[in-house]
This record gives sequence, C-alpha cells and structure tokens, in this order.
Amino acid sequence: MTPQQIISLNSILDKDIEQLLPELEAIYKDIHSHPELSMQEFRTSKLAADHLKQYGYTVTAPVGITGVVGLMENGPGAVVMVRADMDALPVTEATGLPYASTVKGKDEEGNEVGVSHVCGHDIHVTWMIGVAKLFATHKSLWQGTLMVVFQPGEEVGKGAQSMIDDGMMDRFPKPDIILGQHVMVGEAGTVGHRPGKILTAGNSLKVKLFGQGAHGSSPQTSIDPVIMAASTAMRLQTIVSREIDPNKMAVLTIGALQAGIKENIIPDDATLKLNIRTFDDSVKDHILSAVHRICKAECLASNAPKDPEFTTLDSYPVTENDVQATSKLAASFDAQFGDKSFETAPATASEDFSIFGRNWNVPYVFWFVGGTDPVLYRTAKQNNKLNTIPSNHSPKFYPVIHPTLKTGLQAMISAAATWLNQPE
Repeated sequence: MTPQQIISLNSILDKDIEQLLPELEAIYKDIHSHPELSMQEFRTSKLAADHLKQYGYTVTAPVGITGVVGLMENGPGAVVMVRADMDALPVTEATGLPYASTVKGKDEEGNEVGVSHVCGHDIHVTWMIGVAKLFATHKSLWQGTLMVVFQPGEEVGKGAQSMIDDGMMDRFPKPDIILGQHVMVGEAGTVGHRPGKILTAGNSLKVKLFGQGAHGSSPQTSIDPVIMAASTAMRLQTIVSREIDPNKMAVLTIGALQAGIKENIIPDDATLKLNIRTFDDSVKDHILSAVHRICKAECLASNAPKDPEFTTLDSYPVTENDVQATSKLAASFDAQFGDKSFETAPATASEDFSIFGRNWNVPYVFWFVGGTDPVLYRTAKQNNKLNTIPSNHSPKFYPVIHPTLKTGLQAMISAAATWLNQPE
C-alpha cells in the first residue's frame, strides 16, 4: 500500500483499535503477571496459539520447542512475516505495579531466580495478538499472506535458530519481507526507524579461572582465584579504552563475578561472565582475541595450575535493516505518525531477529517503539537525566500501557500493510 492508503487503512481501523484496547490491556497484564524464562514459554505459547486459532489462522505449534506460526492466506500478493518474541528474564521485578510478577523459576544452571518481563516482550506478544485479530477481521482491506510468528528464547539467542532448525524454512512459505519491533526507553507514542545497522552484534562468554584453595588464615598456601578474577576484570576494561579506535563502537561488560561461599575459605576457582557488543566483525574478533590473551596472561602471572576455561554463552549477529525496505517503511510511518516518526540512532542492544532474514535471504526491518511516559521522558531530557529512566532489563523497567499499546499496534499494522496489496 502507498502511504496515503496506509493513512486510510488506519482511519478505518481506528474505531476497532480503540474498542480492542481494553481487551489487549487485560491480555498484557496477564502475560506480565505470568512470565516464563527462555525456551520455557509454554503458557504464553498456548495463549498466542489459542488466539490465532480463534481468529481463523492456520496454526502450527510448537515450532522450535515453544514457537508458534500462524498463516492467513488472503488472495495473491506478498508474503509478510511479522514476529514477536515471548520470553522473560531471570530478574526479580521491582516496579511496584499492581500486576507485577512474583513468579520464581529455574535458570539453565538450576538456580532459583525471580522471573519478570522487564524486557518488554509481554507487550510485543500483546501487540501481535491485536495485529492478528485486526487483519483477520478486515480481510476486505488487504490481500496476500500474513505469517504471524511468536518466537521463544530471544534473551538467550536460541529461539530464532531453534525455529529454523525445526524446519521452518521448509514448512512455511518464504517471506518477501520480515518485520519486527521492540519497546524501548523513549517517548511513548513515537516510532524510531533506521536504515542499515540498528542493533549490535552480541557475544557472551563464561570464563572459569583455576586456583588453589586454602584456609583464609594461610593465604601463602593458596593460589587465590579471587585476586586473579579481580585483576582480570580490571584488565579486561582496558581492551575498549586502550585497544579499540575511539571512532568505532564497542562495549565490554562483566555482568557476573562469582567465587567462594565463605569469608575464611579461599576457593579453588572463580568465574567471570562477560558480554561484548560491536557493530564491526573485525572489532568483535579483536576483542574476543584480547579477552583470551588477557585471561591467560593473568592466570600465568598468578601461577595458576592450568589455563582458564572459556565457554560461549550466546552469540547474536548485527541487526542490519535493508535500506530500500526501511525507506519504504519510513514513508508509511511518517504518513501515519507525522513528527512522532523519526530516524533513530543505533542501539547497543542485540537481537536474534535477523537470523530469520539471514537464513531465508530476504530483507528485514526492525524498529523501536517508545514506552516511557511522555512527561517523564521530556522532563528527563530537558534536565539531561535520560540515564535515570529505568531501561530494558532493569528490575524497574516497564512501558506505560497507553499510548504504547496503541502505537505499537498501529506501527505493525502500517508496516505489514506496506507490503500487503490493497484489492482493486
């Protein structure tokens, strides 16, 4: 559809969207209160599949353990794939919301953890349920094939690949375009898009350092892995500050340093968990090489009994939007949202969304929907305090329901309709 046709479509749908919002708000609060960890999204998956069946989609589930695919064929035209991720995080929620999660779960290592949707994936699922219903209800306004995908395991970088490995490319029609969106810190009611690189590559490692345990009163008999880990953590921070060109973006974060259980016992080993974000493969390769070099050198300096042990936790490719498709999408967003549609800066977050487009070798576009209370966001921006707003993955992160719910719904409808033909 043309931008003008997009405006016309949304005008026709506006009354239905307003009437649908209370139902979607209830769905959102339900999902928020019942989060599920990555690759464990059984309740959320069933909820999504049940809605798709109710709306008349041909539903296949599971695809990739808990993934769901719904197809609606509506005459000749483009095949448009729209995707929402479903999984929650091992984070204890601290939002204070009346519908906040109190759920506990077990992570991949068997540890009991709080579970919450401080990632925003609950509103992604809700948006997609609304999109599926509106397209099903108004089949006279479009033609083509809509493929609605609810994806598991984004937070661990396994979900998209698990669906591909489960034969997704053989079992479903090849899309002409793949579309995805993410709620982020930003003024609610706005939509940020960008051609080219919009999200970084992400690589996470676990590094186990080996020492020699001893009584805390006899440190001379130990090879202290706590000191080794502390020295390693400090030295790793010099990679970005001293080895990477300041004109090139890179982030190295150590999110966990674990060693020992008692104050008077020097443990046998220590573990670091670290995360790397880059836009450039050569920068990524340099950082990974430097991590191995520094960890080994610190162990050698400490007289460790053996080299460190490296384990890859996850790996995400760069999300790089197709330039031509993004230009087409931006025109639709500009027509629909006016000055609330804008070209955003790239973000240092990472996604496995692009794995679908990379495997199918088709264009994809990913964009951001603001979820922060507009007054709070504008005030923080005026006072140069945007960094004080809880961001995705903070225990205090949550999107304001209105107008975020409606904006995300309109954005995905406009995006999908850009490739779905309007009947003559």
